[in-house]
Amino acid sequence: MAMPVTRAPVVAGLFYPETADALQQQIQRCFLDAPGPGRLPLAAPEGPRQILGLVVPHAGLIYSGQVAAHAYQHLAEDGLLEVAIILAPNHHGLGADNAVWHEGEWETPLGSVPVAVDVAAAILAATPLACADPLAHLRDHAIEVQLPFLQLLYGAGLSVVPISMKRYELDAAIELGEAIATAVAGRNAVVIASCDFTHHEPVARALAQDERALEAIEHLDPADLFRQVQTHGITTCGYGPVAAMLAATRRMGAVSAQRLAYRTSGDVTGDQDHVVAYAALKVMRQANGQER
Repeated sequence: MAMPVTRAPVVAGLFYPETADALQQQIQRCFLDAPGPGRLPLAAPEGPRQILGLVVPHAGLIYSGQVAAHAYQHLAEDGLLEVAIILAPNHHGLGADNAVWHEGEWETPLGSVPVAVDVAAAILAATPLACADPLAHLRDHAIEVQLPFLQLLYGAGLSVVPISMKRYELDAAIELGEAIATAVAGRNAVVIASCDFTHHEPVARALAQDERALEAIEHLDPADLFRQVQTHGITTCGYGPVAAMLAATRRMGAVSAQRLAYRTSGDVTGDQDHVVAYAALKVMRQANGQER
């Protein structure tokens, strides 16, 4: 069966509203309402472009949208972008281990986002670990939920390369990340890792567990991230994509990372015994506090 070139939305009406007006309004509320950033994002044409990578959550907007908004607020203020590489976990087990959607476009209720075909081809050429495989993406939400934020920030001026990761191995994540860095050399690019943190634990345990992972990310250390997750049994779904993002951004010149927001589903539902945790971080060329 031929795979589609246009990827239609599969979680519209589930993770976010299915009409353009309602979706735009809810995304705006993620920015405006507490505990979001408190203001709407405006992409700064003359921004410093110091942000090389982001960690963002991928739950429904009512749960994690305000955390994600913090990351995208910083990205908007950092300047205009050409391409976003979006790495995400494969929640359904379909397709290749490192599956690149390499052509066409992705649709949301806000319109279409083109795939950066040349960058996708360069990633595929840079490592045999990456495979052109739309199948892995057909049912998953973790990349799709990022697109409305990027559309609000950049309109039609941005292209993407979606990459779904299924099996997490440190060496493979590093190789994939370094291939991404090679592919975007000389391009105005950001590498986004879509990741939720602790799943279905009491909030106190989630905070303690996630602190270990967050510190590894802040140290730009993919090996320590793997070590912390595997040693302590941290139930984060996206540590492979985060490790690949860290490897990519270190090769691109990153020297620091900064935590921007952290919440749990318990902040929305009131259930503090079975939470899912969400965090936003940015990875930068300059040390914390020097990126402006």
